Amino acid sequence: MRQAVHMGPDYSFESAAQGRGLVHIAGVDEVGRGPLAGPVVAAAVILNPACIPDGLNDSKKMTAKKRRMLNDLLWEVADVSLGEATVEEIDDINILRASHLAMERAVAGLKQTPDHVLVDGNLIPRGLTLSSEAIVKGDGRSQSIAAASIVAKIRRDYVMWDLAQHYPGYGWETNAGYPTKAHVEALRNIGITPHHRRSFKPVHNILYQEKYVSN
Repeated sequence: MRQAVHMGPDYSFESAAQGRGLVHIAGVDEVGRGPLAGPVVAAAVILNPACIPDGLNDSKKMTAKKRRMLNDLLWEVADVSLGEATVEEIDDINILRASHLAMERAVAGLKQTPDHVLVDGNLIPRGLTLSSEAIVKGDGRSQSIAAASIVAKIRRDYVMWDLAQHYPGYGWETNAGYPTKAHVEALRNIGITPHHRRSFKPVHNILYQEKYVSN
């Protein structure tokens, strides 16, 4: 028996909510849970059903060129907002809570208050008091969440590229702070910057070793 081919995200979650009388539907997604450095960035997007850009998909499944083109288009045709949580917040409240905080900030920054929010993942941020639903792998299923994943990734990649100009040697302009072999080696050789997440194990271990050696 042939398996159904999954064609990427569609507007069915949004349409279902609109069928229940909820008009403005926001998709929200975050980027940057896994890196050892930099903020976690979220985006919230309310698409105009009459003007949905072609080719929306999980940002990880498209070329950098296509992402940039769709990002520019989304800022023109949709209600788009960004939110982030800092490295200090990540270390203070943990990465899951920080990514939820970034999502809450992104939703709060939209021009219009959404009637319903589609959240990527299996948990709804506790500070999100609006009507909402969590969608596992939502960036590959909902066009609004896919749009949010694109905007968040473009923003976070830019933030890491910018930080790389001030802290060369870690490869942030290409690895976006993820724990690549070169990044981990640079951590050991160059040391830890103020933008590294001290609660993350590879960073914590190096800090601990330095403390141990210096005592």
